[in-house]
Amino acid sequence: MGIDPGTNFCGYAVIDIIGSKIHLVEMGVFTMKHLDNAYDKLRKIFLDVQEVIENHQPTSVAIEAPFYGKNVQSMLKLGRAQGVAITAAMTMGLDITEYAPKKIKQSITGNGNASKEQVAAMLNSIVMGKTNDASLDASDALGAAVCHHFQSSGPLAGMGKRYNDWSSFINDNPNRKA
Repeated sequence: MGIDPGTNFCGYAVIDIIGSKIHLVEMGVFTMKHLDNAYDKLRKIFLDVQEVIENHQPTSVAIEAPFYGKNVQSMLKLGRAQGVAITAAMTMGLDITEYAPKKIKQSITGNGNASKEQVAAMLNSIVMGKTNDASLDASDALGAAVCHHFQSSGPLAGMGKRYNDWSSFINDNPNRKA
C-alpha cells in the first residue's frame, strides 16, 4: 500500500504483485477539505487508512515523506498527517517504509526531478489497471507503492545489512549465488 499524506487530500493506492506484473487493486483519495477541525481531519485519515488495510490486507505500507518548502505550517500539517497514517498502519501490524519524493520519482521515471504528471504517465505504463483518471494525490501514493516494490525486490533487497563488496555478500548469503 502506498500513501501520499495530506490534511485536505490524502492519496492511497494498493497494488498486488503477480509474477513480474504490478496490478492496481485500488487507488483513491481521502478527502478532508470539508472538515474544519484539524483533529477531525487526522481522525478521518486514521480511520480511512485502517479501513483500506482491513479491506485489502496489504503486507506493508510505503509513505511519501513530507518535504520542507517555504511554509513551515504546511510542513507541520503534512507531518501530522503522515504520523497519523503511519500510526494507523503500525497498529494494524504493518511494516512502514518512508521514501523521499525525489526517491519515488527517480525510481519510477529515472529522474528525481520529474513532474507529478510525468510520474503519473509512467505509472500508467508500468501498472496493470486503469490509472488515467486518478488524481495526482492518488498517483503519488501509487508511485510510493511501486517504488517500494522496486526497492524491495532487487538482488540486495531485504538484506538489512550493507556490504562493501560482493564477496562479503556471497559469504553471508550462499543461497543467492547464481
